Amino acid sequence: MHSSSETFRQHVQEPFLMYNTLFLNLPFKDIQKTGERIPLLLHACEAGLERGDSPERIMDVFFTDVLHIESHAERLDFMFKVVQYVERQVVLFDSVEEVHANGTGIWAGRPLMQLIQGDEAGHFKKALSRFRARLVFTAHPTQFYSPQVLRIISRLRRFIRRGDRRRMTETLQQLGMTSMLSSKKPTPLEEAHNIIHLMREHHYEAAARLYRDIKSVVGDPDFANDRLIELGFWPGGDRDGNPFVTADVTRQVAEELRLAIIKCYHNDLKKLDAKLTFKGVTEDVAALRQDLYQALFRSEHTFDPSAFLRALGDIRNRIQRTFNGLYVEDVELLMDKVRLFGAHFATMDIRQHHRIHEEAVRTVLRAQGRIQESLEELAPEDLKRILLTESVDLSVLEPHTMDPVVADVFSTLREMVAIQQRNGSRSCERYIISNAEDIWSVLYVFALARWSLQTDELPLDIVPLFESVKGMERAAEVLRLLYEDPTYRGHLHRRGFRQIVMLGFSDGTKDGGYLRANWSIHETKVALTNVSRLAGVEVVFFDGRGGPPARGGGRTNRFYASQGPDISSHALELTIQGQVITSLYGTGALFTRNVEELIQAGIGGGAPGIIPPEQARERIDPPDQMLLDELAGYAHEAYMALKGHPKFVPYLEKMSTLRFYSRVNVGSRPVSRGSSESLVFEDLRAIPFVGAWSQLKQNVPGYYGLGSALKRLEEEGRLDEAMRLFHNVPFFKTLMLNSMMSLSKCNFALTSYMKDDPEFGSFWSLIREEFDRTRSLLIAVSGYADLMEEEAVSRMSVSIRERIVLPLLVIQQYALQQLSKEHQAAYAPETLEKLVTRTLYGNINASRNAV
Repeated sequence: MHSSSETFRQHVQEPFLMYNTLFLNLPFKDIQKTGERIPLLLHACEAGLERGDSPERIMDVFFTDVLHIESHAERLDFMFKVVQYVERQVVLFDSVEEVHANGTGIWAGRPLMQLIQGDEAGHFKKALSRFRARLVFTAHPTQFYSPQVLRIISRLRRFIRRGDRRRMTETLQQLGMTSMLSSKKPTPLEEAHNIIHLMREHHYEAAARLYRDIKSVVGDPDFANDRLIELGFWPGGDRDGNPFVTADVTRQVAEELRLAIIKCYHNDLKKLDAKLTFKGVTEDVAALRQDLYQALFRSEHTFDPSAFLRALGDIRNRIQRTFNGLYVEDVELLMDKVRLFGAHFATMDIRQHHRIHEEAVRTVLRAQGRIQESLEELAPEDLKRILLTESVDLSVLEPHTMDPVVADVFSTLREMVAIQQRNGSRSCERYIISNAEDIWSVLYVFALARWSLQTDELPLDIVPLFESVKGMERAAEVLRLLYEDPTYRGHLHRRGFRQIVMLGFSDGTKDGGYLRANWSIHETKVALTNVSRLAGVEVVFFDGRGGPPARGGGRTNRFYASQGPDISSHALELTIQGQVITSLYGTGALFTRNVEELIQAGIGGGAPGIIPPEQARERIDPPDQMLLDELAGYAHEAYMALKGHPKFVPYLEKMSTLRFYSRVNVGSRPVSRGSSESLVFEDLRAIPFVGAWSQLKQNVPGYYGLGSALKRLEEEGRLDEAMRLFHNVPFFKTLMLNSMMSLSKCNFALTSYMKDDPEFGSFWSLIREEFDRTRSLLIAVSGYADLMEEEAVSRMSVSIRERIVLPLLVIQQYALQQLSKEHQAAYAPETLEKLVTRTLYGNINASRNAV
């Protein structure tokens, strides 16, 4: 029996090296020598960084002594070609890893099914009957593959799986000659199309088959939880800081989702038509196909999922009675798809920032003559009464004089109802409020919805998003006040006494640091669960998680499995962003595996390989809570000192790639919420913030402050307390393991030249010291010989990825060093800027979490 690391080596690492050699020697036009030179460049980069050379010296020596290239134009040409190769090497490794890992025992077995089968007491099955797992796909700019490239990648995986060397070679050549980048930023509608493509190709079938398998293993004919697996959708609905998302765009995207799911049903009926050739049945199938055809091409023809489901049920019953049940399983699978996806396919969420809602309310009340300028002119109790109970005539507003973003709030609320009428009540039923910090955040949207729809019976859930440390500290009090208000409680009664709360990991980490943010979110969940249980309200947590640990990523399944019983767990909702969509849900097999683990971890069964069953859902004892709170406080203090350092923002502006993120054509929305030309930290989005540190290979948001906190314990002779915490508290261990992943992706040798910089040398050294401190103390606390010791496969995957992109990162730093010379640079500034921008793509995708 091979170890997991040996299995990975045989089935992933060695095949990749073989395929990579093949790829590097493919005869691409004009660049056949580049592939042969990349291994030489990789060796030069590794040896040079080991010696302490700067990227500038490494590249200059390589060009002079190895390639003997003196022409700056030829040097630039070579560097751009290396970037192209590296991007495709990342794709190749992703494909080999995902294909072979699925079939070699690295991801072997289906522990969820085993757990259901072994559930003799029926507790897990009972939980399954009401549990909901919702994956919400976002359009956040951390993915740059077009549908065209995704189709090539899909074919490449298929040929790797079959071992078809000839076709794999052809597909690699096609990938090499196909542009992976867009010449312009995608529109919100194009972003939606990209994700809908994946949903149609992979998630539609995989979700239904998983649901069918679970029903079969449960063995209860009455099991009917058609919300067990749900898809959510943000492209076209998330307008926070994105002026290109309007009510009209939302309508268009909702229509695209409706048409996409009807096409899926129509394709399935076409397949059934070839099987159900029985008298009386074939006519019924043809009638259904015609009905779907009309719904696709005649706007006045609506599609009714309930009627469609009844018709399929009639067909199923006739087959069972008259035709020996032949192909009845195919009909029932289609029925499950209709139950899961209705006419909406995925639920669109609407999101907008709190300050926009505040401005909208101010605009309305000013037009009504209730205020002159500020809402503060009203006493709080008067403002609350107006928001909760009073009717307002919006006809007094003059749309042409309003801020278009504010006017869009009213249009969008009305559009939500129109979408529900066409696509079903589940199609667009949630309104999310970014940067919620007080009760007014919710009440403003409650009032705007009442006024826009002219009804007190709102057909939507209002979802506050608490993402700052301050917001999380106030969250429990906000919900308590809402629950105590008779009007809002009446709204909750009509919505099934369910309150959805979103928590932002990315902005929380940016605001307060890794440990403080994650512990604050945990404590916020506990507090919100308590206040909701006391009020008789079911609270559902919706986590805004990104790919890297610094944005709430890491091993997501392990994170949820480590949450204790004090946190509401009857539903699990999280955002799936950027490259994570394709890396963890990009095929049917990946989707099935990861959703199974999410369901298992969410219910708390204890997933093998994640946490032991006996530790699942353990409550964190008060002494451990106090220690965690103490550590989080120390870490927060260190992180805030760094954030308050006078060189913090200038360092990001001048020494990182942050200023280049706005040029990357991977997302429709701006990198900052504000319009200021200078960097305002509060307006900076978490994605470019975390991304800039990732490109530097310093990953500050994934660990900074943790080492300082552990050092405080060590100085007090209490490091053994942290050791006990690591081994006895799954939640703390999960955070530490995720931080280890961030540390494993650091490479300070890449930027060691910065230590001699007259302006930023001491600041670079400050970060390096915290990295060293965190690394050594985490190893001491865990008892490991090295980082990620328990996760050999993930460690190997990270190591391979880091080696693949090392030449790209050295080129990036080389270009940045040249740019810092200004007039003394050997290349034109605009060319260097283009090179830096070009290097971002490969590292963005390679820096996904190792599976």
